[in-house]
Amino acid sequence: MISPTRRAVVVAAAGFPLALVPALVHPALWGAWLVCTALAGLAFAADALLAVRPRSLRAEVALPESLQVGETGEAVVALRAPRAIRRVEVLLDVHADFAPPPPGAVAVPPGAAGVLRLPLTARRRGTPTVDELWCRWTGPLGLAARRTRQKVGRAVAVVPDLAPVRAAAFRYFGSREMEAGVQVERFVGGGSEFDALVEWVPGLDHRAISWKASARHRKLLSQEFRAERNHQVVLALDTGHLMAEPLAGLPRLDHAVTSALLLSYVSLRLGDRVGLFGFDRAARAWTEPQGGLGAFARLRAASAALDYSTEETNFTLGLTELSTRLRRRSLVVVFTDFVDTITAELMVENLARLARRQLVVFVALRDPALQEAALARPARPSELHRAVAAAEFVRERERVLARLRRLGVQCVDAAPGTVSTRLVSRYLDIKRRELIA
Repeated sequence: MISPTRRAVVVAAAGFPLALVPALVHPALWGAWLVCTALAGLAFAADALLAVRPRSLRAEVALPESLQVGETGEAVVALRAPRAIRRVEVLLDVHADFAPPPPGAVAVPPGAAGVLRLPLTARRRGTPTVDELWCRWTGPLGLAARRTRQKVGRAVAVVPDLAPVRAAAFRYFGSREMEAGVQVERFVGGGSEFDALVEWVPGLDHRAISWKASARHRKLLSQEFRAERNHQVVLALDTGHLMAEPLAGLPRLDHAVTSALLLSYVSLRLGDRVGLFGFDRAARAWTEPQGGLGAFARLRAASAALDYSTEETNFTLGLTELSTRLRRRSLVVVFTDFVDTITAELMVENLARLARRQLVVFVALRDPALQEAALARPARPSELHRAVAAAEFVRERERVLARLRRLGVQCVDAAPGTVSTRLVSRYLDIKRRELIA
């Protein structure tokens, strides 16, 4: 496609009144206007013919194989042409799950490739595509613009963000802790599983003395216990429409997936068995609880396949389905969200029913902007209304959380930046206190 450039429009706009000057001097000179018009048309046509043809411009697009959600990668565009092109404007047409990359420009030297790197930011999990590549350049005079469109049609796998998991692995199981003799996975002293026999010294509990072992070794020996392993942990993720709403630049579901993967890694490392359950209007995913770090890859793949839904979450059907799948007492971590006390009524009822047989941890993401709006000092009436509405939402949220706590549900309500750490701390506290058994 050939179109006039801004330079051509400016030249035509400036030349039109100048071409009329001879006609104003003498009527017989009106033909000068036609001559100027013809010269402008010939210049435009010559520039279009001298420009590199679209078929001669070859483009190659290199994309990353995978990106973590929220991560920014690079789309590398390489352009080659038989002749030098002073400037080629490039634009990528991408799926809505990518942040729109800004347009770029690159010069194409003769006999070599012009390389342009465009940022590619993944906003949601899935397999979004880079659809088309648009290129636009001009002829030597800069009057005629030519453009081409090349189909790319390649998908990029967007997976959950594992950076917090790696950070937690270093924090909880790093080499410094091992060198210092701290092994967090044992929780020695406060559990119910036998760990070792140690020589009794004053200050140890007399009830822990093993009289049979003491008789065999002819000295007082005390039993040391640790937290029980091989518990069953199930991560239940709500994939309904509320979890698809953005929070801190990412959908709430992606924040939940990151926290769930972090907890799953810690749980597997501590010897527990971890499974995953996804639900909205119906059950969407189920992974049987398994132990060992090898199960982490399965959990990551299952969480990456959780799709964003526009359906209303059916807590009655989803949590009842989960309850029928659990054959033993388990720690069930429910990642979901709610708006107010009215919409949370069914959620509370079904969580209470589930908590009668299982140990339930309720995880919700707090919106920092809502807290700021509730505490802000209003300067105008509109800001006052906004602050009152935000404060009411905060109070209703606290009412729901207080009701869940009274029903025996442990609650973790935190901002996206701190929810993972608080969830792992709550899990470690549950392990130490032997609440799952």
